Amino acid sequence: MSYIEQSLGSGERIIARAHFHWWYSLKAWAALIFLFWCLIGIWIFAAMMIRQSTTEIAVTSHRFVEKTGLFTLRTNEIALQNIEGVQLEQSFMGRLLGYGHLRIEGTGVDAVIVPDIANPIAFRAAIESAKETA
Repeated sequence: MSYIEQSLGSGERIIARAHFHWWYSLKAWAALIFLFWCLIGIWIFAAMMIRQSTTEIAVTSHRFVEKTGLFTLRTNEIALQNIEGVQLEQSFMGRLLGYGHLRIEGTGVDAVIVPDIANPIAFRAAIESAKETA
């Protein structure tokens, strides 16, 4: 069971989950293949793949949640009513391939920057619709 599922409150449900785009994995594999000879490629590959496998991003009926970490746990949680804005950033390549990052700004907290996720426009729409129903 995932961290987000374990941390759901009474009556809270998951609206949408975000997943890393395949482009993220391709960059990790490229680092491994092209930088293998200097060992830094192995480090980059391992760090990127661990980050991908240990990161959970979701919006629930009450909050936005981002969980990261393998040995230590770090979460960013913002109540939906405290989200002031969601900014989308997509490069040209991101527009073509369908990935990008979001910057979620809330009252009283630093902005949370979500890494390259697949279909960021749909995830942003899920946050906005969850805010309306909250």
